Amino acid sequence: MKFVRFIVKNAALASVPKHVEHFSKFSPSPLSMKQFLDFGSINACERTSFVFMRQELPVRLSNIMKEINLLPDKLLTTPSVQMVHSWYIQSLMEILEFLDKNPDDHKVLGEFVDALVTIRNRHNDVVTTMAQGIIEYKEAFPEDWVTNQNIQYFLDRFYMSRISIRMLINQHTLIFGSTNPVQPSAIGSIDPHCQVGDVVQDAFHSAKMLCDQYYLSSPDLILQEMNNEKKNHPVSIVYVPSHLYHMLFELFKNAMRATIETHESSNSLPPIKVMLSLGGEDMSIKVSDRGGGVPFRRIENLFSYMYSTAPAPQIGEHARPPLAGFGYGLPISRLYAKYFQGDLQLYSMEGHGTDAVIYLKALSTDSIERLPVYNKTALKNYKVSQEADDWCIPSKEPLDLRKYKVAK
Repeated sequence: MKFVRFIVKNAALASVPKHVEHFSKFSPSPLSMKQFLDFGSINACERTSFVFMRQELPVRLSNIMKEINLLPDKLLTTPSVQMVHSWYIQSLMEILEFLDKNPDDHKVLGEFVDALVTIRNRHNDVVTTMAQGIIEYKEAFPEDWVTNQNIQYFLDRFYMSRISIRMLINQHTLIFGSTNPVQPSAIGSIDPHCQVGDVVQDAFHSAKMLCDQYYLSSPDLILQEMNNEKKNHPVSIVYVPSHLYHMLFELFKNAMRATIETHESSNSLPPIKVMLSLGGEDMSIKVSDRGGGVPFRRIENLFSYMYSTAPAPQIGEHARPPLAGFGYGLPISRLYAKYFQGDLQLYSMEGHGTDAVIYLKALSTDSIERLPVYNKTALKNYKVSQEADDWCIPSKEPLDLRKYKVAK
């Protein structure tokens, strides 16, 4: 019997490239926050969700799996990236098993929820494992600009795809599974009345606890809300509180670390100021610190996966969570903001401090998934070559004109 299972499994593995090729020809179907909400609250039909998910998940998985294969061989062959690739293959195979199953069979629907939970748990460590793969690559091979650009392009798309896949899985399992949502009013992982100020306070206090553990002190918070739509009302939007918490927690960790290290000889710490503003189109959150800021040329580096100001942690460490990890906090936080058509930007004044601004859509109809699609344009981005810059590169030292004779 074991031999039969071995043969069947190997036959399934051999067919994976064919399935990836087939499903990657389709573009993912982006959903708006309103569609997520309407489906969960009004038309919560498990059969409909099952039929959509068993088609959409292979499309999203296959689109990004085509791009994994375009990574430089030196990175693709690292043990960590190989492990991540194997997880994706296994998850795709498990979803494909449901393609021919009867959507009217309640047992099938239950098995599908269980399969999704297994897949989600399997992919819990994808970010740290892929980060470890980048470290393995950087330790073994010299860095070059072209490879760095390719890796940056890929990881933005890879992690965005992961966010979108987890969003679909969480919605299905929370609405149709046995797990109750955190908030009673929540539709899956979405809160139709997400109180932004409450999430700010939660994220701040979590970061403050971490900061107090390390530095035995932490800056205070000054929070101001401006609701231009409903005067004197707290700011609230339709959003995923866990996504917002993730972004804010990262910004607060960075702000606290910078503030304490800049003012370590001072008796008092300047507070971190947060301004919330809800307009007709945007909901904006500005986090301001007086942590000394960073030079303008380094701003883009802070969003790079190949660059980190902190020493990389070792996977499996059981020490307290560090205030700085793989350096992926900011780039992934920006992806969370961009996922529903928002953004995260940094404005820094070296010698003073930094303003980090999260932009989100105020309307649920405008909050539409931003999804990577594998096509000729994506393929072209992996074939970037280093060409001569068409702008002069400034020399490090002033030009000594005495060496040049003036023509008479």
